[in-house]
Order: sequence, then C-alpha cells, then structure tokens
Amino acid sequence: MPFDPATRPLTPNEARVLATLMEKARTVPDSSPMSLNGLLTGCNQKTSRDPVMTISDADAQEALDSLKLLSLAFESSGNRTTRWEHNFQRGVGVPEQSAVLLGLLMLRGPQTAGELRINAERWYRFADISSVEAFLDELQERSAEKGGPLVMQLPRAPGAREQRWAHLLCGPVDTSSAPAASASAAPALAARVEALEAEVAELRSTVGRLCAELGLTPASLSPPGQD
Repeated sequence: MPFDPATRPLTPNEARVLATLMEKARTVPDSSPMSLNGLLTGCNQKTSRDPVMTISDADAQEALDSLKLLSLAFESSGNRTTRWEHNFQRGVGVPEQSAVLLGLLMLRGPQTAGELRINAERWYRFADISSVEAFLDELQERSAEKGGPLVMQLPRAPGAREQRWAHLLCGPVDTSSAPAASASAAPALAARVEALEAEVAELRSTVGRLCAELGLTPASLSPPGQD
C-alpha cells in the first residue's frame, strides 16, 4: 500500500527533510547520499524555501527515523558516516515528474503551474505548462486505492491571474480564509482606481457643461459624500 497522508500525514520537519533529500539528489548528485550535516544545511538554507525553517540535529534525526519507518527514506551502507537517501517515488507510488512537483511544493509552498515549471528547471525539464498541469491534475484525481489525492488547487487569490497548487502530504490544507491580495497586484489595483476616479470626474464636468447649455439643473453633480 503506497504512503497515505490521510492516514499518517507528514510533519513539517519530515516534509522538509524528505524534500531536501529529493532536491539535492537531483541538483547536487555528488552530495547524495547525504550526511546529517549536509542535510541540515539544505533544510535550513534561506533561499528557495517557504517557510524558512531552523531544524536541529535532533529534529532531523527524528524525522529521518520516521521517514525510514514509512519507507520514504533509507540509510546508505558502505560509509563510516551514516548517509541517507530518499525513496519517495517507490514509497508514494508516483512517477518521476510527479515526485518533482511534490518535492517543490514541500520546499517552496503553494505555487502556480507556471512557477512550478520555472522552479523545476534544475530538477526536471517539463516541455510546457500544459504538461505540468497534466501531472498536477493526475495527482489531484488520484484514487483512494493508490493513496488518495496528493495535491489540491487553491482558490484564486484576489488580483491573481492563476490559481496556485498545494501538496497534501502534511494533511488537508485550510482554505476557509480568503487569500489576501498579492503585493504585486496592489499597485495595479490602485492605478486602476485612480484612473476610474479621473474618468468619473471628467464625466461629471461634461454633464455639468451640457446641463448649463440646456438650462437644466441636475439633481446632483457632487461626488458621493459631498453636499
């Protein structure tokens, strides 16, 4: 039976440790299998991480022990220093492309299909956004026999052009609260409001001139809130 997050979701520490093992195996293959020290550096790095975390030696070792019991990681033999590798594809039962997307979602948080394609460049080169979306749809529609859905599409954020995707390996995602408008959308929204206000002011001026020429008295030409 593949790993089922609905029965036993990963903890945030386990997800970070697992995804770091997955990332380094692809982007820095010479570092894999990974030592505990190397793994900690990857888990706690400040770039390409959302959220940024501070995991201790004990936290990482506890996560590794749990992942081993879940058949998602294993110790590599033949070294004086214990080293670790992930077993994600076999343990979860997904193809390479799906594993890449899930690893990125665990490391970087919710992302759009376009962001995932860009961020996956060093992991795997997807032909286009459509191919990314196809694998995401497959992960979202995954049957219960295979362990159930592993991702979900989040509600569209105000001002956003695309919907983001989140993984479900740590359990259900709370979507009850409406997402806040992104910082990048705020300036565009403010500019649009300013332009609309200018158009309204110009229309009021035009109506005023027409009324004066026709000898009419408009009910009100004052902006709302003014007498």
